[in-house]
Amino acid sequence: MLREVERWLARRSWSAAERPVERLVAAKQGAQVSVVLPALNEEATVGRIVSVIRRELMAGPAPLVDELVVIDSGSTDRTAEVAAAAGARVVHRDDILPRLPAVPGKGEVLWRSLLVTSGDIVCFVDADLRDFSAEFVSGIVGPLLTEPDVQFVKAMYDRPLGDAPGQGGRVTELVARPLLNLHWPLLAGFVQPLGGEYAVRRSLLERLPFPVGYGVELGLLVDALHTVGLDALGQVDVGVRRHRHQDGQALGRMAAAIYRTAQLRLSRGHLVRPVLTQFERGEGGFEPRTHAVDTEERPPMREIMEYEARRAA
Repeated sequence: MLREVERWLARRSWSAAERPVERLVAAKQGAQVSVVLPALNEEATVGRIVSVIRRELMAGPAPLVDELVVIDSGSTDRTAEVAAAAGARVVHRDDILPRLPAVPGKGEVLWRSLLVTSGDIVCFVDADLRDFSAEFVSGIVGPLLTEPDVQFVKAMYDRPLGDAPGQGGRVTELVARPLLNLHWPLLAGFVQPLGGEYAVRRSLLERLPFPVGYGVELGLLVDALHTVGLDALGQVDVGVRRHRHQDGQALGRMAAAIYRTAQLRLSRGHLVRPVLTQFERGEGGFEPRTHAVDTEERPPMREIMEYEARRAA
């Protein structure tokens, strides 16, 4: 590991317990905090996440979180209804920036969320978390309220796979971590580079392009490094993250999108072929299934005229 990364780990890695909520509320000084939950068919978990945030971080005269928005990206279950009943503002992805047709993908939802939130700090939290704790939010928001030079904070945690501790995050270990260590070694200190829980100053987010699909976490992290430098990035230990795990083929598609996001940043010239063929056993043996790999990216939000018009209003 680079000496610079070792120094960064000592300076920019914290535990959520180091900053109690009361201290963070006192440090806000007028700053506004928005929490965004991107959601697709998460009726089993989204309600409890919303309830915990509202009860522990939004109650009383001096809340830590000022705005809680669930962006529904086309759920066919009761996700929107459950989230609204728990107290979130629910916005459908297709109702945001309607002049630009939405494409499927998590990054698309995160990008559009900047148009329907107003916080100086935007905190993203996946909607499939089980055993959710308010520290997933307060932990990663904390350094942005207490460290003026920090602009981007990721959560770090253990990721069990079933009963096996530390075996989750397979795409991280097999794809993202090797890519970062080989090509962006300054980011080798991030424990969970693909984790869906991170908080960022809006002033940085609106300057970054957003890959529309699974590559969004890696893309934002790499681009943030190049935009503001390693010392403006941090990570906070929030304990254990339990969530719904993808099957092997879904992980393959995720890995392909992440690799292509990295490849795009390594070279703006020739790109790898943006399709992935996988195999499933059928009646006649193994049958190929070819899937498109996410290739589109949304421009920095400050280049969108509706966003600029809202800022000027």
